[in-house]
Amino acid sequence: MTRVLIADDHELVREGLRQIFQRSQRFEVVGEAADTPATMALVRSTPAQVLVLDLSMPGRNGIEVIKEIRSAQPGLRVLVLTMHAEQQYAVRAFKAGASGYLTKESASAELLLAVEKVAAGGVYVSLAMAEQYAQSLQKPEETLPHQQLSDREFDVFRRIAAGDTITEIANALNLSAKTVSTYKARILEKMQMPHEAALVRYAARHQLLDDDL
Repeated sequence: MTRVLIADDHELVREGLRQIFQRSQRFEVVGEAADTPATMALVRSTPAQVLVLDLSMPGRNGIEVIKEIRSAQPGLRVLVLTMHAEQQYAVRAFKAGASGYLTKESASAELLLAVEKVAAGGVYVSLAMAEQYAQSLQKPEETLPHQQLSDREFDVFRRIAAGDTITEIANALNLSAKTVSTYKARILEKMQMPHEAALVRYAARHQLLDDDL
């Protein structure tokens, strides 16, 4: 039986995932966490084969969390389950060490298949994401402004574009307001944008916003 950990800040999501795994009778949910500190404590204390991880939990940037998990527990496979359907998120997650990437729109059967595959040492990406990536390969290679950002800069950029204030971003990411302001200045410079309004328009145009922040 595959031992699974669940990390998601929404209780209803965790409950739904738990029921899916319990119905299959091939998986055992051995721990749950609702934020980043609890997730790190869980992976260090509870042996498991797979962690089903939401990218946008309170505490820290999800990509950074994947890197830390891979460092703390190299044998634990990470399957990202998120609302982020944009290819850029998947690329960053896999580079950080994730073994699979699914959106929360995926069917329960696909989730179970993904967990089985990554637990066996494989890599899984949803069909929709694979098609999106294949289509991108047919286009002329182009580096978009947001692709030049670091993982932390990318997270701050999205939060700014979503309308969060400097203080709100600082609180959400456990940073000082001064640090967030520095990130903001660096983002504007790297993306060659004159002001926040330009960032909002850019994020909307490239479908980089969702409701999962």
